[in-house]
Amino acid sequence: MHNDLKKALEVLQNGGIILYPTDTIWGIGCDATNEQAVARIYQLKKREDSKSMLVLMENINFLSRYVEEVPEIAYDLIEVSDKPLTIIYPAAKNLAKNLVAEDGSIGIRVTTEDFTRQLIQRFKKPLVSTSANISGQSSPAFFDEISPEIIDAVDYVVEYRQDDLTPQSPSGIIKLGIGGEIQILRK
Repeated sequence: MHNDLKKALEVLQNGGIILYPTDTIWGIGCDATNEQAVARIYQLKKREDSKSMLVLMENINFLSRYVEEVPEIAYDLIEVSDKPLTIIYPAAKNLAKNLVAEDGSIGIRVTTEDFTRQLIQRFKKPLVSTSANISGQSSPAFFDEISPEIIDAVDYVVEYRQDDLTPQSPSGIIKLGIGGEIQILRK
């Protein structure tokens, strides 16, 4: 894992994109503050840039760097969640503009997956995380289901967990409103 962390970190620092394991499924990622890298992911996925992608962080203490106002309930939801939880916040900041939804919102998940958490800690910035597939195709549950088109287009493919066949669940998704509204989008 150490070698993967070192190589992935180097690619991210140089504005590249990686294919990596997350706490849900395999993802395509880049520096969430780099507009050119984010644009490359949209292009690779053949996805409209009006469809925002989510961001992974390793610690809830960094939410306020990337969200204008973090509702207190967000911290509670993250703490008590027993599975990966993506929260959509109403007002993103300090992220690539082409990553943020048209309404200014951003989906953020605090990862508990060991490799991803260590990578983000070393990188000191959040990572984009989007499923490792072409838009409209099914999301691969395991590494061996990822298309060669995706594998060949990224700058680095993480070797760690490529042979892991442990079933993973998608994250729950909750949208928080400015006035404290809570909307459950996926349990």
